[in-house]
Amino acid sequence: MFDLDIADLSIHKVMELRSRDVSHEQMRKFEGYIAEIFAACGLDLRTSATEETPRRFLQALLETTEGYDGDPKLLKVFDTECRGEPDCRLGQVIEGPIPFFALCEHHALPFFGHAYIGYIPHEHIVGISKLTRLVRLFAKRFTVQERLGEQIVNTFDALLEPHGIAMYLEAHHLCVEMRGIRDISPLTRTTLWRGEYEHSSSLRIEFLLACGSDM
Repeated sequence: MFDLDIADLSIHKVMELRSRDVSHEQMRKFEGYIAEIFAACGLDLRTSATEETPRRFLQALLETTEGYDGDPKLLKVFDTECRGEPDCRLGQVIEGPIPFFALCEHHALPFFGHAYIGYIPHEHIVGISKLTRLVRLFAKRFTVQERLGEQIVNTFDALLEPHGIAMYLEAHHLCVEMRGIRDISPLTRTTLWRGEYEHSSSLRIEFLLACGSDM
């Protein structure tokens, strides 16, 4: 096992990390803004149950978007049985379902579901728990489902440079179910293929079957 050099691989750029230093004064000011918005929407902030709601909401919002802060534990990979051999092939590794929750950047309402990641290792593999960490790194942000998959795949490719990567996401979007059309039934599905998955239909079928998808 070894730690990747974040500067050498520019992983910090791929992860699209952002500084989020919020001072105590800013927190108090933001709480005041939130209180005004909630009161205008009809919430009575004068009760023992709601007087701390603006503060709790702000703290919850910062917590649910902590993916911008990064995760240093992602930068650990392991050798495989391939020792620099360019034609070495290992079977695909598939992990999922990985639950995730994200905030839609259009309405700041949650979308949530499951992620599946498949990859064909070359010189390195990654601990299974790191796949969950990778999904949540990008899910805990303001985002859209299409970009979420792209960011996961791009970062995973930069970390391991495997022979191939597959990504399958399925999610419910509360911006559709709670407002607008208010349609509760749809499940949005997205897929991404890199490397050998792009050229092998049998690999894609094997991956989707393991995901339980009917696509």
